[in-house]
Amino acid sequence: MKKMLTIITLCLTIAISAGCGKEEYKAADIDENVDKCEVCQMQVGDNEYAVQIQLKDKKTLKFDDLGDLFLWKQKNGTEQIGAQFVRDYHTKAWILLENATYIYDKSIRTPMAYGVISFAEKADAEKFVSEQGSGQIMTSENLDGHKWESDKEMMKKMHGDQKHDDGNMDHEGEAHEDQEHEGKDDSPGHKEHK
Repeated sequence: MKKMLTIITLCLTIAISAGCGKEEYKAADIDENVDKCEVCQMQVGDNEYAVQIQLKDKKTLKFDDLGDLFLWKQKNGTEQIGAQFVRDYHTKAWILLENATYIYDKSIRTPMAYGVISFAEKADAEKFVSEQGSGQIMTSENLDGHKWESDKEMMKKMHGDQKHDDGNMDHEGEAHEDQEHEGKDDSPGHKEHK
């Protein structure tokens, strides 16, 4: 009887331990009709540029560009972050930010012109750089030290003369007929960048 009680106690301890431990986070779906970037308030497109943070309280913050996610972190810190997700540039599959490989190049058009894209596999990132003939391969650790600056000239081409909340664009004004943005913009005359 004592041996049986020990075995049951051991099994319960293992079962409880397996349920405890690392918190599980899962990327949330993007709803282009509802989701707005936490930084610039533009609609978040269900595309390869969408990124998100899940806070420890399970609240999900969505961003239309990786640069905006990092601006949010600079302003709010990382203490409440449970997980961060980016998308593979080719497949749009969600991956943990720390597991992805990144490419930075000023000429890469992203929704807010930060020029950083993500890949699930380093080999895919290397192939992209080889095919494009430019780009700097980065790790998630490199992103923390990266100088997050939006390309003002590219922003002007994509969004006209509006100003961003970080000092580069202010999304209060009307969109211009010729503006392009990879995410969804609910302002009049908006066209989606292909």
